[in-house]
Amino acid sequence: MAAMDTATSTGSHYDADLRRRNVADTGRSQTSAPVPDVDMKKSKPSQVRSSTVELDHLLTKFLKSPSFLHVLNHWEPIIAPLVLTALALFTRLYRIGRSNIVTWDEAHFGKFGSHYLKREFYFDVHPPLGKMLVGLSGYLAGYNGSFEFKSGEKYPEDVNFTFMRAFNAAFGIVCVPLAYYTARELNFRRATVWLVALMVLFENSYATISRFILLDSMLLCFTFTTTMCWAKFHRLQHSSFSLEWYAWLCLTGLSIGCVCSVKWVGFFCTAIVGLYTIEDLWNKFGDLKMPRTVLAKHLVARVGGLIVIPILVYMFSFYLHFLVLSNSGPGDAQMSSLFQANLRGTEVGKDSPLEIALGSRVTLKNMGYGGGLLHSHVQTYPEGSNQQQVTCYHHKDANNDWFMYPNRHEPEFDPNGDLKFIGDGDTIRLIHGQTGRNLHSHSIPAPVSKSHYEVSCYGNTTIGDDKDHWQVEVVNDVASRDRSKIRTLTTAFRLRHPVLGCYLRAGNVNLPQWGFKQIETTCVKENKPGDVYTHWNVESHTNDRLPPGDPGSYRSPFLKDFIHLNVAMMTSNNALVPDPDKQDDLASKFWQWPILNVGLRMCSWDDNVVKYYLLGNPLVYWGSSAGLLGFGLLFLWYLLRWQRGYQDLSKADIDHIHYSGLYPAIGWVLHYLPFIIMARVTYVHHYYPALYYAILTFAFCVDWVTRRMGVKSSIVVYTILYSITIGLFVHFRAIVFGMEGSNQQWTHLRWLPGWKISN
Repeated sequence: MAAMDTATSTGSHYDADLRRRNVADTGRSQTSAPVPDVDMKKSKPSQVRSSTVELDHLLTKFLKSPSFLHVLNHWEPIIAPLVLTALALFTRLYRIGRSNIVTWDEAHFGKFGSHYLKREFYFDVHPPLGKMLVGLSGYLAGYNGSFEFKSGEKYPEDVNFTFMRAFNAAFGIVCVPLAYYTARELNFRRATVWLVALMVLFENSYATISRFILLDSMLLCFTFTTTMCWAKFHRLQHSSFSLEWYAWLCLTGLSIGCVCSVKWVGFFCTAIVGLYTIEDLWNKFGDLKMPRTVLAKHLVARVGGLIVIPILVYMFSFYLHFLVLSNSGPGDAQMSSLFQANLRGTEVGKDSPLEIALGSRVTLKNMGYGGGLLHSHVQTYPEGSNQQQVTCYHHKDANNDWFMYPNRHEPEFDPNGDLKFIGDGDTIRLIHGQTGRNLHSHSIPAPVSKSHYEVSCYGNTTIGDDKDHWQVEVVNDVASRDRSKIRTLTTAFRLRHPVLGCYLRAGNVNLPQWGFKQIETTCVKENKPGDVYTHWNVESHTNDRLPPGDPGSYRSPFLKDFIHLNVAMMTSNNALVPDPDKQDDLASKFWQWPILNVGLRMCSWDDNVVKYYLLGNPLVYWGSSAGLLGFGLLFLWYLLRWQRGYQDLSKADIDHIHYSGLYPAIGWVLHYLPFIIMARVTYVHHYYPALYYAILTFAFCVDWVTRRMGVKSSIVVYTILYSITIGLFVHFRAIVFGMEGSNQQWTHLRWLPGWKISN
């Protein structure tokens, strides 16, 4: 490491100039007379001045001596990160408990942390690792999970929110030394390494968002670790299969698993490593001197380190999630009925009779990933049949209840007659418990999925026709091979419409606002037995004439629950689209982020509230955006000259542009482009991972340009960049540490109309 550090630093023109001066000074010192001891009290003024000059000369020679430079090169990679970390402790922790109210998304993630402490199952669109860490912070703070974390509510005395915030801030603090070491591994000069670290350290938005109980500091931390481990692994490409090489390969995979387990944005970070790995293996494949066995070892090592390890980490986070959340909670309905039946305190399957008979009151759960409960309500379709809507809904209420009735060709149902159980092949009617209407379908196109038939509720127990009939087709039963009876929770079955030949289906398509954004339920024409969205099971069952059963003794397998929850997360995430009927003052557009056109108020703007505003450091944002543009022009310039036959660059220069410039730029594109494409609602903090790669790209451009400048000019450039970065952080420090009093006193911070700081 020391050798590599020395090699990195000696690339500086500034250090080379110092060494040339040291050689000259050493030569002169060998011919000079020894410096006599001088008694300052007895000496004449001229002697004192002469002695002072000699001492200054000796000090200058020491600072410029090779031994001092060697010590500086050896210890700087340790001393500099320590100093930077100390500064990060201040910027992330200073007055962190100043505001004692639930701020912004602390209302969400603090509540999720509470569920872990109470071990209540909940549902969220993000993977569980970050929220488990929030729960851990609460546990370490002595919090019992009883606080509801309502937005704007004051924290009670028994909730040590300051410690929980500091726990989160630790991830933001670690980002600063990680940025320093990443810049070193990208082979930037020392001055550029400091620039990267300072831009991360004094980036106001990074400092602000790290001070609250949120997932963003964790996401940034693992994004930084993944980038650093990848850069370190690349530097070891000529030490393949060494212990250090394997260690950094596995650490890269571990970091990928962690960043993906906090937020799915981490998959964009994974894509960078994936592209690098594909390119690396492709180059090795083209190396005819490399034995096939060695190529195979490279392939196996990368599959194990960069695919298997991340998948295991990601799955293990869900395993812990299921293990800890063993009690029934608000997210039960997102999971399968069998999963819910095994939660402590659940009503699913509790005292439910095992076998279903005519006259039973049931709720039907769709077995597709993220499926809900068959539901209806008094509202009607605004088009099509204009009959009563039928949907799938995750919330449990009385509108999910259905009665099992015989078809219209059988004798009228007698509630006190002989029990008749329902099995495979039986044709039944489903009567909505609240409105008394029949589950019905007809050859009218569904409101959204036009190729399917509409499903509605129509008529009543006496009024109706054959289009109210549904034939039961058993798919499987985890408890029995007997298909003559369908059973609560354990039997999966399909409902076929005998007249139309279609199957009742509830996919992952949401109705518009008139359907309350609930899941569209249709009758699909294609007969696909493997389509799980056409599979149903009885979740709850009431029949006073049947004894209670114990279907909860059967457990759903982990892998099935893991896939089910991830698809449900994906479905819910895709449903987070802007509502045209509502204005979201906090939302922003992708084009506003790189130009710092907008910020975000994190709390109420009342005079008596400590106010925080998510806004970046102008130099960091505008500089990094200019760096992206500059790198694009630089890359195009050298590409055109290469095409014209000019040989401007050495192989080392090309590699430096490729791995230290191009890959960070690709990282920015991979983190930024998806938010342009996706339709979901977006906020300024979605840009923060992309911003890091923009900073690295900007640093590359500065490093590349200053390599070709004189020493004095380089010093001026870096001094200006350091000074402006620090100065702007200080200027906007109030938005980080909290603004008190009237917001009108902060009008000097509003540089652009979109910065709604003072009104």
